[in-house]
Amino acid sequence: MTSALKRRYELTQSQKLMVFILAMSLYGISNMFSELIPELKLGPIEIKVEYFAFIPLTLCILFNPLYAALGASFGEIIFGELLLGQFGGLGELEKFIEFSLAMYVAGLLVSDPRNRKQLALASFVAVGIDQMLGTIVDVGKVWFGIEEFEAVPGLPESILLIEGLSFLNAMIITGIFFSLLPTLFLVPRLYGKIEPLLGMKPRDSRVPLSLGQLMTPRLLITGICFFFLAVVAEFLAESDINFAVWEPEFIEQYGSGYMWVSIGAAALVLLATVAFAMRSKAKTAQKPGDIKL
Repeated sequence: MTSALKRRYELTQSQKLMVFILAMSLYGISNMFSELIPELKLGPIEIKVEYFAFIPLTLCILFNPLYAALGASFGEIIFGELLLGQFGGLGELEKFIEFSLAMYVAGLLVSDPRNRKQLALASFVAVGIDQMLGTIVDVGKVWFGIEEFEAVPGLPESILLIEGLSFLNAMIITGIFFSLLPTLFLVPRLYGKIEPLLGMKPRDSRVPLSLGQLMTPRLLITGICFFFLAVVAEFLAESDINFAVWEPEFIEQYGSGYMWVSIGAAALVLLATVAFAMRSKAKTAQKPGDIKL
């Protein structure tokens, strides 16, 4: 199994970096536009689009799950928080770990990008893992008295009910409309077409792996350890034991138009990455035997 996985996911270092930056810039841009969508708030329940999950998920499926997942998470921090002056410090580690873990696992589940059942499963797993881990942390903060419970008028005073409704809302709006449907549409159409443009071969689908083979004890233990780290970071941040906070609030100072500075920066990085990819493709076209999967 190990040799099979290595053969499927083997990329050169420059290709890994390309996937990382591509995911970082694309998700950074999408994160800005998702912030522009209005939300409806009912007490602590927010009815909104959490994020455009299909963008990092598509890259995880088509290229490399690890580098695409990490790149997307860094993109949100750099273009969605640091450049806008709203980086929350240690507490951001929770969101980073949960989102990276969710996208990585979802990307691993798809061995054949043309298989719609696998794509549907990965779409719900990507949003489900991220939202479920976030829900567990939120319930834990109230359970251990780190955060006060915000009751909603007209609903039973139950943190489990409130968080359950938020989870359901995220799975319906983000999970279906911004993960499942666009992923089912995009991935089969892009598979085999976008990779050559970047000088890569499509991910090999000739090595079928069962869910049990993918969800190894090593992956589960690693995931649990990272989640524990995320919980500790969030609990410390909510207990005012926080650091590395960067919140000059540029949008409040310069208006909502400042958001385009971040979008422009992400777009420049994206264009530079595509130009580098096209240049690499031109070079490798002269040496077709050097292209690795």
